[in-house]
Amino acid sequence: MNLIDYRGVNVYQESQLVLQDVNVQIGEGQFVYLTGKVGTGKSSFLKTLYGEIPVKEGEAKVMGFDMNGLKRRHLPDLRKKLGVIFQDFQLLTDRTVDANLRFVLKATGWKNKVEINQRISDVLELVGMSTKGYKMPSELSGGEQQRIVIARAILNSPKLILADEPTGNLDAETGRQIVELLRQICRAGSTVVMITHNLSLIEEFPGRQLLCENHQLTDVTLQEVEEDTINEID
Repeated sequence: MNLIDYRGVNVYQESQLVLQDVNVQIGEGQFVYLTGKVGTGKSSFLKTLYGEIPVKEGEAKVMGFDMNGLKRRHLPDLRKKLGVIFQDFQLLTDRTVDANLRFVLKATGWKNKVEINQRISDVLELVGMSTKGYKMPSELSGGEQQRIVIARAILNSPKLILADEPTGNLDAETGRQIVELLRQICRAGSTVVMITHNLSLIEEFPGRQLLCENHQLTDVTLQEVEEDTINEID
């Protein structure tokens, strides 16, 4: 089953066309890198997936939602079913890690305190932060904050996780740990679409690669498979 199905989609940043005729399908359990130079439309494409940028041209479906005619009032229903990981964390700085996660669960309909506490405990343990719930975001390192952002993204066990340059502000080793954590989450069943400029991460942790270049979104992995097949025939 395709969680993302784009056919003939044009992506705009305000009135400027950044990606033209996007045709891409992404299925369950895939780990997908979104690459390309600054300004080529990576973040804009990602924003169309969670409704931050509307799709006006072409056919676009995300998690079964028709993104072309999606009303603003239905955006929360879509966003409950996916997780977003931001490069700049976007944690609430006036409350603890625990309270950050509790806020999201309550906002997405959780009411039972015991279940809320258990879910917070589960996700913090999964990201290796089980002893940090009482900390304020400012007391954490960049890598620790990014782990909390990942914990926040997986609170509702989403099938789709969108990560906008999650290693961009981290040192190389911490970045590797974050990608390894995302791979672990992917192996557990979530599809991950991750923007990165770090090609060495792709070499170390192989996955499908989509390239934004010259207003086009190209499946580099598919091209490589086709070239290998042609070479074998030759």
